[in-house]
Amino acid sequence: MSDASYRDAIFSTPLDKVARFSFDEQVVACFPDMIRRSVPGYGQILGMLSLIAQRHLRHGAHVYDLGCSLGASGLALAGALPADAFRYTGVDLSPAMVARAKQTFLEECPDHAMQVEEADIRTLEYVPSGMIILNFTLQFLPPADRDALLKRLFDALEPGGVLILSEKTIDADERDNAWRVERYHDFKRANGYSDMEISQKRTALENVLIPDTLDALHGRLAQAGFPRSMTWFQYLNFTSLIAFKEG
Repeated sequence: MSDASYRDAIFSTPLDKVARFSFDEQVVACFPDMIRRSVPGYGQILGMLSLIAQRHLRHGAHVYDLGCSLGASGLALAGALPADAFRYTGVDLSPAMVARAKQTFLEECPDHAMQVEEADIRTLEYVPSGMIILNFTLQFLPPADRDALLKRLFDALEPGGVLILSEKTIDADERDNAWRVERYHDFKRANGYSDMEISQKRTALENVLIPDTLDALHGRLAQAGFPRSMTWFQYLNFTSLIAFKEG
């Protein structure tokens, strides 16, 4: 199948009523293209995961990838680390994402210990882990559920473990936020999205993706028990944080 078959064209035609965004089979089919053209800096975040793991992950430790989608974070780790360096569990609520991720791992990194579960990360029974990846996932949970999840993740981390939290954020200053949003839309236009696609996607995500401010994210991490967190990456309104559980 050609690359064009996987191009994100979900919102390329006018819709009388824009449905709420969901990670269904239609999204799965074009997800790599959607992420590449919609999330500034996503490739750079993935590229840093193995470098962070090399510095902070105990050899042989367990890694969670929560909201793993097609397993891009797992592939980034497996592509840079030996098979005995870590054990990986990806978790996603979308059956279509889980099925595709399982097949991808079997094909791309059969020697690594990679498993994928279909589950709700709010109720999952966590095992002790050296690294937990939460890339653009927390933003899709109801805000009232976020603190409890982060506390459970803090408890699941081994001493010396790290949490990678990547999110789309909102700026507390209205003018600054408007500027970032406008430049983000410029970014999407430069990647081939039309104004209609941008508008319809934004409508579909209303009350589905609810962003926090950067300060609120650091506050949530501190409340969960993390003594230290820092913003290590930002591109417009897309950020990635690292939180440390000291040994």
